[in-house]
Amino acid sequence: MRVCVVGATGTIGRATVAALMARGQSVTCLVRRADADLSRSATVVAANLADTGKLGEVFANGRFDAVVSCLASRTGVPTDAWDVDYRANLNVLEAAQVAGVTQFVLLSAICVQKPLLAFQHAKLAFEAELVASGLRWSIVRPTAFFKSLSGQIERVKAGRPFLIFGNGELTACKPISDGDLAAYIADCLTQEDRWNRILPIGGPGDAITPRQQGEALFAMLGKRPSFRSVPLAMLDMIAGALGLFGRVIPGLATKAELARIGRYYASESMLVLDPVTGRYDAAATPSTGSETLFDHYRAVLEGSAEVDRGDHAVF
Repeated sequence: MRVCVVGATGTIGRATVAALMARGQSVTCLVRRADADLSRSATVVAANLADTGKLGEVFANGRFDAVVSCLASRTGVPTDAWDVDYRANLNVLEAAQVAGVTQFVLLSAICVQKPLLAFQHAKLAFEAELVASGLRWSIVRPTAFFKSLSGQIERVKAGRPFLIFGNGELTACKPISDGDLAAYIADCLTQEDRWNRILPIGGPGDAITPRQQGEALFAMLGKRPSFRSVPLAMLDMIAGALGLFGRVIPGLATKAELARIGRYYASESMLVLDPVTGRYDAAATPSTGSETLFDHYRAVLEGSAEVDRGDHAVF
């Protein structure tokens, strides 16, 4: 298939490009700069996704069969979220519709099940546009990424306590690796049971809590577990204060939204949400792949993997 990939320069995007090419697909990546460091086997086209005219040219003449979008706002603050998670995706979708593209695979997020933040509403708004588009669609909603949960490795190595919110068991997730998620996304193009469906997905194994993450790290390092609890009320106070002062200092309003995002992830599990009970359900959260978060921790400690935290780190 001739596949157009947007959001190809992020860590999940790069892994998805590799997975698509490993399956023999012909991949073209739309990027902001033509010199983006991507696989030599992929075609790279410079295109501003806000430029609908340019997008029309790129998609012209039936150039693509499918689109895979790994776009995500870097910060999650309202302006960024609506510009990227919604508008940029919508511009690509509309260009694809005009050009006769028949399939669109979207990387979303499992946290949109309980939307309290701007970026979640922006993602949901585009999901609705995609479902109504008439194209064959797949919406992939992964749980936590390894990079989101690796920020305390150096802290623990240095002999400092592992930070947790509350007792460290307020939340749980089924972390998924870049490679396992990319393989799942790539296979959405060809596996019919993933068409026209919303697809929550996690990595292999049982759901794990932050306390279990810390305990595993200490065990791998041969250290006695040491935790420091951060009360959720502290995040509420920070977000509230920043929001108040943000009414007169715009920069603080952005920081207030980031604090609210942190508060959300500190208190909400990244698992399937039961709409009847309002509880998160680990058993109902599908799993895929073979690499666990603890495999990743071991690889980082051995020096065979790096921690690319990017804009997704909690700590």
